Amino acid sequence: MDGRVGALDRGLYALFSRHADSGRHERDRRRYRGASLGSSFDLYLARVYGLSWVTFVLAGVGTVALALVVPAEVLDGPAAFLQAGVPFLNRVDPPDVPRGVAAAALGLAAGALGKRGVVWAGGRYLAWVASARRSNIERTLPGAVRYLRTLAGGTDDHRTMLRKVAEQDAYGETAVALRSVLNRAALAGSLDAGLRMVARDTPSRDLLSPFLLKFREHAAQGEDALAGYLGLESRMLSHRQARSRQQATDFLELLAELFIVLLVLPALLVIIVTVMAVLAPGLSEPVGPPLGAVTVRTLIVVASVVFVLGVGAVTAWLIATLRPPDQAAPTYAPAATVRGVLAGARENPANAVLVCVPVGLLVVGGGLEAGYHPVNAALFGYVAVGLPVGAVAVRRARVDDAKDREIKDFVHAVAGHVSLGRPFSEAVARVAREVDAGALQADVDALAFNLSLVTAPEADVRAAALDRFVDRVGTPLAAQTMGLVTGALDVGSDAEEVFETLQTEVGRLYHERKALRSSMLVYVAVGWTTALLVVGIVVAVNGSVLDGFAQLSSVSDTTSGVALDPDAVDPERDQFLFYTVTQATMLACGWFAGMASRGRYEALLHSGALVAVTYVVFAGAGML
Repeated sequence: MDGRVGALDRGLYALFSRHADSGRHERDRRRYRGASLGSSFDLYLARVYGLSWVTFVLAGVGTVALALVVPAEVLDGPAAFLQAGVPFLNRVDPPDVPRGVAAAALGLAAGALGKRGVVWAGGRYLAWVASARRSNIERTLPGAVRYLRTLAGGTDDHRTMLRKVAEQDAYGETAVALRSVLNRAALAGSLDAGLRMVARDTPSRDLLSPFLLKFREHAAQGEDALAGYLGLESRMLSHRQARSRQQATDFLELLAELFIVLLVLPALLVIIVTVMAVLAPGLSEPVGPPLGAVTVRTLIVVASVVFVLGVGAVTAWLIATLRPPDQAAPTYAPAATVRGVLAGARENPANAVLVCVPVGLLVVGGGLEAGYHPVNAALFGYVAVGLPVGAVAVRRARVDDAKDREIKDFVHAVAGHVSLGRPFSEAVARVAREVDAGALQADVDALAFNLSLVTAPEADVRAAALDRFVDRVGTPLAAQTMGLVTGALDVGSDAEEVFETLQTEVGRLYHERKALRSSMLVYVAVGWTTALLVVGIVVAVNGSVLDGFAQLSSVSDTTSGVALDPDAVDPERDQFLFYTVTQATMLACGWFAGMASRGRYEALLHSGALVAVTYVVFAGAGML
């Protein structure tokens, strides 16, 4: 397989690599440097052009075949519309063009448009990847600079400083960029050359590029100059990061307002269409081929459901994107064995999903067997998965919150002992004996025991013990902070200064997390309020409006010439259509509220709860 792919790449390169030298792809070349995709730009562009020609053939042949197969009367309408609407063309008689010639012309135009679209999309993809890398660098660079400032107090080896940061996954694309610096420096034999090349190619032209060049400049002036620069830069980047977060908060407020409007409108549209069906019988007419007997009104309801679910998914994704990376919801990995999955289902949401999905499928089958509508059976299965998984996620989040609260106090206690001149291992042992760490106590005891082992050099024992401690705690705060200790102490930084920096970092991250949690609760309330508002509107319409319009549609006044469709309003049918749109809105509101709260697992909890409440309300009121 690899040989065939290699041969294909060689063929594409031979055919299309000349386009890489074209002036119109100069911007794409710059974007490609920032995207850092791995292969050469010439090969990437050759692949894009190869795909564009495949698209040209498929689009052209498909359009020609469609134009020849579709009945002539179907094409007459669009052709007449264009002929009447295009200026100057509507002043001349249309030429009598053979159908085959017209089909070939349409196919050629569609193929050319598809080919051009693929080339354009290839350039836009590079821009999108480069923009994503730039955003990630801008979010992670402040933390990386603070870490470098700590490392600068213990070593004058600049490669070692950059390598320590590059080894930390918490610094995302900034760590990737610093790894590129080290790799290019190894190839060029000079760290200055590596810094210059990455500063030239990075997509972060406003932040990372000047930082690398100034890092190189101040490093050449001496360690004091570098330490002073890193301290000043870390403060400036922190202020910039605070402004960016405020802008994200303002955007989130606008997003919440737009979310409310977009989710209320579909429910109102379905209500208006149902009422208008009394006066507009065409809404109850079948659409025709290829949809068959599906009515216009049913099609509007289906489109509303798809639209609402799309809005919910997009807004949930935007919330996850706007959340700062150092405050992102934790991710969980499922166990590798069936026994591990079952044992960890009460503590790990990923394990709970694997356990609950089969249960949800059984509930769906049971609902169909009991005679429920497929929509309700599917919703029952969703609730059977969402509620228990969400409950496990909330329980785990509360445990993690307690550990984060204790890890802040643990760091302060250890810092106090280190400031008295005690070694790190002894300081941890004293804290484990003398301080009640609450939810973190078992993890602290394990850390103290692991640090007491003397089977390896002290640095290796310390690094391994802290890695196991981070894994046991399992919270993002632990992963983001405890790595500072290992790297800084390994390069010989002053222990007291390291823990002073660590206290500042832990306190900052913890208080930012608490502030973010408090601000996000507003959007949880927005999601629930919007959901309950839609339920109230639809229930009120079902209970007081539909019956009146059903009676009105059965009236036919032949003396006045007004005839109403007696089947325009069917309370049982329309109530279920309203119910379907409402449940779609509940899912969207639940996703919005859950993502604003703690992430995708809690989104299952909120959406499942709203779906269950809506079913109880509709069924209890006799509207199902």
